[in-house]
Amino acid sequence: MDDGKPSGPKASWWSRPAPGRPAADGPETEPLRPAGPDDSPSPSADPASAASRPADSMPAESRPDGPPAAGAPPLVGAQSPADAVTAPQDRLRLLHEPDDYSTPPYGGPGPWAPAPPVQLPTPAHGTPLPPEHGAAPPPYDAGTPAAHLPPPSVPRVPHQPPSPSPQWGQYDPWSAPGQRQPFTQYGEPAGRRRRVGGAALVLLAFAGCVLGGAVGAYIERNGGFTSVELPQAGPETTDRAPDSVAGIAASALPGVVTLHVSGSGEQGTGTGFVLDRSGHILTNNHVVQPASSSGEISVTFSGGQTARARLVGKDSGYDLAVVKVTGVSGLKPLPLGNSDNVRVGDPVVAIGAPFDLSNTVTSGIISAKERPITAGGEKGDGSDISYVDALQTDAPINPGNSGGPLVDGRARVIGINSAIRAADSGSGLTGGQSGSIGLGFAIPINQAKRVAEELINTGKATHPVIGVSLDMEYAGDGARVGAEAADGGPAVTEGGPGAEAGVRAGDVITEVDGQRVHSGEELIVKIRAHRPGDRLELTLLRAGKERTMTLSLGSADGT
Repeated sequence: MDDGKPSGPKASWWSRPAPGRPAADGPETEPLRPAGPDDSPSPSADPASAASRPADSMPAESRPDGPPAAGAPPLVGAQSPADAVTAPQDRLRLLHEPDDYSTPPYGGPGPWAPAPPVQLPTPAHGTPLPPEHGAAPPPYDAGTPAAHLPPPSVPRVPHQPPSPSPQWGQYDPWSAPGQRQPFTQYGEPAGRRRRVGGAALVLLAFAGCVLGGAVGAYIERNGGFTSVELPQAGPETTDRAPDSVAGIAASALPGVVTLHVSGSGEQGTGTGFVLDRSGHILTNNHVVQPASSSGEISVTFSGGQTARARLVGKDSGYDLAVVKVTGVSGLKPLPLGNSDNVRVGDPVVAIGAPFDLSNTVTSGIISAKERPITAGGEKGDGSDISYVDALQTDAPINPGNSGGPLVDGRARVIGINSAIRAADSGSGLTGGQSGSIGLGFAIPINQAKRVAEELINTGKATHPVIGVSLDMEYAGDGARVGAEAADGGPAVTEGGPGAEAGVRAGDVITEVDGQRVHSGEELIVKIRAHRPGDRLELTLLRAGKERTMTLSLGSADGT
């Protein structure tokens, strides 16, 4: 049978030289022992077929891998029964020099190890293979060298290799060197293969390091290749308690406006709030001062709508003014509280447009009550000085908050934010001073309500007076009545409330309604905190003696 090996006579099961030929270098061997009766093949056996039959199909006593006869001398080249029959007179020649150490396979028969199995390489998945490379390797046959055959004690089983890949079908590692097919993979180009140079390997290694570093940095920075989802609270109701800052702001903001005023080469920004549905808005006098003679006032509501406004009336002594918008619907007036009910420590919220940041909300408490403050006085004649018996708050107030509402825990207006005590420049909310340091002052709503009503109804506000001129240079404790008026007239107005009560020039007023007075400004503040016609009790010192008298406040037009 042709298994892809060279054709011609096949070797017997045990490798040996052809019989009858002398050795190349050495004496001839002894003649073979003639075959005896036990060595004769069966009469029906064909010598040629016996030599070529597989070992498994031969009788055990005639198989070449059967056990040798007891006492038989070791043979350099074993003979098969077919050789004994066909060439009884042939002689063997040595294939080597005598070996004194009897080293296998040149000495006596040594231990036989089974030949290692042939492991066929598996081609890459999906590699197309031509049909001409699909011949299977042959089983063990007479051409296999003796050293590669299994020992006699191992039964011979015809080799049935699994169907190899056609790519490797022609390779037999146990065939003779001249019979092996080239160990090449299908599709490989013939000739010398290309090798990757050292520089290319260095570049590949460097690229791998860079890529690995980039991947590592990404993993460290992002915590892996998966996206990160952080826990978050779900949707909640937007309603807040009415007495919370958020609830108060939600209720009051629709009634707060931002004013932009320009005129007389000046411009400014302030805040105001809606008084009624007719469009009246209350703010500070110093906010609308640039437009007092001729100018423009623009009002922006919390929702973003804008409208033009006109000046209704103003009063510099109280630092209050009223403007009015027309043609605007949906106005929301803010409810007015009672500043007499306010107590120190009550929570308050201030709303305004500091530095033109409209709808700004800050919160704090009432820090003090009846703080006598004066603001203004830029003209130098005292006509623009404001005297306020103010509410003090630590709610942050800054330039632009002027005229905005200070509301209580029920979103009711209890004051109008008007002044701050700055760290570098006294009080006031005009330009140039620093920001809030937690000392803000608001005009009490009880006083602002009366002035606003007068400005709306008459265009002017009235001031309560006692009919005396004060010495503003007096450095002692209390308010001293001057020697004469600023125009050179008497210090105590004839027929006025003070003259009727018995006040004289040089008297020092120390208390009003039981409250201490430390200066002339404080006396004016205390008097203006009342309405014309209110009755006051004054305590004064005359010639070192203390006196008490009662008077009814008079009225004077404001400016």
